[in-house]
Amino acid sequence: MTTRILAAAGDPDAARSIAALLGQLPAVEPGGAAPDSTTLLDTLGRLAVQSLDDLPEVVLVHERIGPVPALDLVREVALRFPTVGVVLLSSDAGPGVFAAAMDAGARGLVGLPLSYDELAARIQAAAQWAVGVRRHLGGRGGDLPAGPGGTVVTVTGAKGGVGATLAAVQFALAAAAAGRRTALVDMDLQAGDVGSYLDVQFRRSIADLAGIQDISARVLGDAVFEHRTGLALLLAPADGERGEEVDDRAARTIVTALRSRYEVVVIDCGTQLTGANAAAVEMADVAVLVTTPDVVAVRAAKRTVRMWERLQVRKAEDTAMVVNRWTRHTEISPSLIEKITRTRALRTPVPAAFKELQPVIDAGRVQDLDNRSAVKKALWTLASELGLLSAPPTADTLPPPGTTLALRPPSPRRALPPANRTLLGLRRRPRDTP
Repeated sequence: MTTRILAAAGDPDAARSIAALLGQLPAVEPGGAAPDSTTLLDTLGRLAVQSLDDLPEVVLVHERIGPVPALDLVREVALRFPTVGVVLLSSDAGPGVFAAAMDAGARGLVGLPLSYDELAARIQAAAQWAVGVRRHLGGRGGDLPAGPGGTVVTVTGAKGGVGATLAAVQFALAAAAAGRRTALVDMDLQAGDVGSYLDVQFRRSIADLAGIQDISARVLGDAVFEHRTGLALLLAPADGERGEEVDDRAARTIVTALRSRYEVVVIDCGTQLTGANAAAVEMADVAVLVTTPDVVAVRAAKRTVRMWERLQVRKAEDTAMVVNRWTRHTEISPSLIEKITRTRALRTPVPAAFKELQPVIDAGRVQDLDNRSAVKKALWTLASELGLLSAPPTADTLPPPGTTLALRPPSPRRALPPANRTLLGLRRRPRDTP
């Protein structure tokens, strides 16, 4: 049997060393080396969409991979692609790192510098495990989760008051109404209002999941509120200072757990950039930025996308722009906003019709917004544009890259460096950082 292997190494010298050694192993089919975690996850995701049988049996993760730290990447691969055996390559092969790797879901640990015999043994063991799991699940997957997992959409406001929370809530309601299992997450950690919009008071919050490395279905179920609309709500903490407990690593773990258990995950990121919501935007399949067609908001939108680019969170052209409170008499058009911010404005602007919204917002029952509302119709149309109302494509129905925003393979992005994990610790990375 030939073992297919995909390696992930951020260091070019390490990648060449791994490739050279793999070329000496018998019955091995190396699949190249991914230079970063984003490329690795995108590659595995595309293979899983084509067929779960196209996934490699073994993935090698080098300790100097990035932007996602190696152990976090091991955990994400193990959760999203559970029939792939992951092997960690680390210069520290002591019991502490071994235990951490096993807890993250690795099937083996190989010390650096690489040894032919040790690498061959670990690859063989991981491959045998992967083949056994696939055989047990029945050929093409049986009850296996659908590889890439659910669609993650982040919604960020260019500034306060532009309607980002309303948009996030309506996107999630639209997906749930379409029959998709949907989670709505409030990651505006210090000033989240999702609970107020949906008339919910719940003692658990996203802060209760911070620090938990392995978020099981039961743990996640205890933290979410099952709303009568069918939404699973993961709320911001009632005490804003607890938001500091959710750093970028916690956010990655939480988003990965949600992605593996829900078809659609909508995240309200508020307006302030923190380590947590920056990680969420970086991980998202679609990042939505909401603005209004006025000078102050458009300038704020431009500042936001430029900051995302400087911090290597997300590229401007990989950001979807929603224009809220638009009228035919507005001088600043969606096309002009698109040109100024270098984002991609979605086709449907949201009309200015606050009188429709005021009664349900004041009552805290946005879910009861009338179906005849022009605002609701526009936001639900946008949800369709984003691909939230239909199931992911199969290999037979997958459109060409770029056809649909929500399904376009994301371009490689860089997350915030591991040192910047506190709320106020965001800073620019050096331009020469690989």
